[in-house]
Amino acid sequence: MNTFEQSLVSNMGSFGVDLSAEIIARLGEYYSLLTRWNERLHLVAPCSPEEFATRHVLESLMLLKHLPQEAKIADIGSGAGLPIIPCLLARPDLSATLIESSQKKSVFLREALNQLGRPCPIIPKPFEQADPPEVSFVTCRALDQFLNKVSLLIEWSPAGSTLLLYGGGKLREQLNKTNAKFDESLIPLSDSRFLFVVSANYTD
Repeated sequence: MNTFEQSLVSNMGSFGVDLSAEIIARLGEYYSLLTRWNERLHLVAPCSPEEFATRHVLESLMLLKHLPQEAKIADIGSGAGLPIIPCLLARPDLSATLIESSQKKSVFLREALNQLGRPCPIIPKPFEQADPPEVSFVTCRALDQFLNKVSLLIEWSPAGSTLLLYGGGKLREQLNKTNAKFDESLIPLSDSRFLFVVSANYTD
């Protein structure tokens, strides 16, 4: 077991996740694949195997407790495949549509999903230029990079869907401005980053 996989095992309890040896091995395949592509495409900032295991993969897997069986998900700004690819590898019942405006990152996503045996539709354009897919959940890990689009994303999301968004205090401020109904939970091993669970199309 390599350093990345050992870190998953050591820290998964802190994130409320219980991973089988098979899933850990598949997540290891994803990490190896991403590492090779990252040298050319700069998909994620350089970090240690331990940090990638906790900050990226285990944080992504926090979503699983919010996703019922057979959940359909739209992942916005998928980039390197976070948070959606770890979730797809851990839960074969999930299905997803990935929306990524970068053509180069879309190529990586398609190749990675095919190699990992989890092909999914990929829409290579900004979400606001795409029709919302028929999903019950919308995920996004990159909202801190375009906070001005928070209200637009909520409006874009299918009626009755739940948004699962990662961010800090500035994202909370934007959510408060929208009057959206949301809950938040502190991300383990962090003191200022949260997972926000937001109800779409709900206003006071």
